[in-house]
Amino acid sequence: MGRSAREAAVTALVTALGSLWALFVEDGTLTLGILVWFAIAAFALPALGLRDERGGAALFVLLALVLLENVHRSAQRQ
Repeated sequence: MGRSAREAAVTALVTALGSLWALFVEDGTLTLGILVWFAIAAFALPALGLRDERGGAALFVLLALVLLENVHRSAQRQ
């Protein structure tokens, strides 16, 4: 495989992965915010003793806040 064929293959792979990412992720900051809160919920909530019902409620509130912030930011752009 020559250098130009390898570069074309890498370019095609990068394009395909970018398209796949865009298919599932429209807003990267929303995705990042959700992942950060999941990580916080996985490590901090059990350390605070919020593991059962209250932990689920806390996770719901945190994710709702991320969503509201994202909607507010999107509305400001419009």
